[in-house]
Amino acid sequence: MSQPETPSNLETLSAALEVGELQQLRFMLNKGLRPVEVAHLLEKTPPRERQILWNLLNKDLEGEVLQYLGDDAQAEILSRMEAVEVLAITESLETDDMADILQQLPERVMKELLQIMDQDNRERVEQVLSYPEDTAGGLMNTDTVTIRPDITVETVLRYLRRHKEIPETTDTLFVISRKGSYIGVLPLTRLLTTDPDVLVREIMNTDIEAIAADTPDEEVTRLFEQLDLLSAPVTDGVGKLLGRITIDDVVDVIREDADHSLMSMAGLDEDEDTFAPIMKTTRRRAVWLGINLITAFIASAVIGLFEETIDKVVALAVLMPIVASMGGIAGSQTLTLVIRGQALGHVERSNISWLFNRELVVGTLNGLLWALVVALVAVLWFQDITVGIVIALAIVINLVAGAMAGTLLPMALKSIGIDPALAGSVLLTTITDVVGFFAFLGLATLFFA
Repeated sequence: MSQPETPSNLETLSAALEVGELQQLRFMLNKGLRPVEVAHLLEKTPPRERQILWNLLNKDLEGEVLQYLGDDAQAEILSRMEAVEVLAITESLETDDMADILQQLPERVMKELLQIMDQDNRERVEQVLSYPEDTAGGLMNTDTVTIRPDITVETVLRYLRRHKEIPETTDTLFVISRKGSYIGVLPLTRLLTTDPDVLVREIMNTDIEAIAADTPDEEVTRLFEQLDLLSAPVTDGVGKLLGRITIDDVVDVIREDADHSLMSMAGLDEDEDTFAPIMKTTRRRAVWLGINLITAFIASAVIGLFEETIDKVVALAVLMPIVASMGGIAGSQTLTLVIRGQALGHVERSNISWLFNRELVVGTLNGLLWALVVALVAVLWFQDITVGIVIALAIVINLVAGAMAGTLLPMALKSIGIDPALAGSVLLTTITDVVGFFAFLGLATLFFA
């Protein structure tokens, strides 16, 4: 006999909200769940209920929960706080997490918050904020444990014991010169298993290269993947150690990039709040709908050029969507493949010509295959061989055009600084619609003239 399904946290929370069981809710949020689970629950809750739950959180947990929320949800909660309140709940966070939260604040509030911080915290946060958030400098945490190469293992151990705690996820100590330049790393595993009288320089690892602070975050994730890193040093232009990036930061980047690829295809932000207010959601989507409307008018204008031909042969109006759809799907397959290849670092200028030729051949072969199928259906349907020939030729042309556009568009957009995931699908749809309609109706005009 199957066991009854256990109610989810959200169902339990919703039931408690309905009957006003605030004590149960308070216990659940502050004692029953981890901060990351509380954040996940808040993001699954509509705005009014979300505010009630936030007010039930203990002050000492607010900062931990806040760091796990998406940007939209963070901004909504922070918008109701004064600078002093934000400082109180974030001062215990790591530098990179605090910098991420500060970036969601209005500029006026962020400046005010920086002014009331103590000098050490302000300098560390400002250092992270000085780099774009999608670079190694923007990801790094300035809390590091550094040692000199000319001291013994015993000295290092005594130095570590004087600390009440060391930064979380510390797996290595960074070896630096007297001027603060990065030299190498000393893994904790090696430190703990080495004779106490051995010097650090004899056992440190100098093979781990530092990551430059201006390195793009996608390159950072690629380095962590290829080298199986848990943490990595970050340096400035002259080799001075600035901080470190840890695997939890890289996981966040991977998740955000995946969200970005998915949401951008629909013109949405990766941090879009599922339960954002109506007007805010409407404004964001209206822009994308307006862009699509312009491209639809372009396709309609092409159809309008052949109005007389369509009036003569009604079958053309029936078959037109097939041509556009086939080209759009073929192009989308290539576009998705190339954008993914760019994200993984597989597609570059040096190999794009091979990929272009491959997609051109694939588009042609698929075009010939499906052109034959559609032509046979069209001939049987409308009892007209000419219609079959016209739609067959149009499908081959449009599938080839879709393959070409799907390959070249991402490279062209990236070269001019436009995100291919955001703009690629709209431009591709426009190209395949225009080419498909023009080829189909243009050929029909020639054959039926």
